[in-house]
Amino acid sequence: MTIPEDGPSDILDARAAGSRHGGPSFSLRHRLVRALWAVVWTLGARWTPPPMHGWRGFLLRSFGARIDRTARIYGSVRVWYPPNLSVGRNAVIGPGAICYSMAPLEIGDDAVVSQRAHLCAGSHDIDDPHFQLVVRPIVIGPKAWVAAEAFVGPGVEIGEGAVLGARGVTVKSLMPWTVYVGNPARTVRKRQTH
Repeated sequence: MTIPEDGPSDILDARAAGSRHGGPSFSLRHRLVRALWAVVWTLGARWTPPPMHGWRGFLLRSFGARIDRTARIYGSVRVWYPPNLSVGRNAVIGPGAICYSMAPLEIGDDAVVSQRAHLCAGSHDIDDPHFQLVVRPIVIGPKAWVAAEAFVGPGVEIGEGAVLGARGVTVKSLMPWTVYVGNPARTVRKRQTH
């Protein structure tokens, strides 16, 4: 198995790196940036009171994230790799949310990712004996809502105004202005567009 040509260049070939047996999945530079980021976020943001969204946005932007100045990101949010995170106007990433940004995560204007939701942009090729890491971007459209403790898998696009209900799980894209619930997520109704 080889790394897809459109995949991030920091991902190592699992066979060469020995990833299946404890070797790294990412380049040394990538791992060092993530380590520095973890220290900066822990010391500079995790303890901050909720209203300090501007400060947390500044820290994320300092590490390469594209965060609109009106976005609200809470201190208990976990961002794995800031350069892969983009957050639009008036968007919210709630307390305890996990942004496992192994590939780009785009959160649109006025979108909400609620408390303890998990956006996971990486997985492994289960048919590869070396268990190669595979990453795919996630796009959360404008005015969409990923509710509390929901899970969004790699390569998913959540359409504008769509809702993934609390503890819902999706590994497939969701249609705009549609409400989904359950595991796996299923359609329950259309959402009014106002």
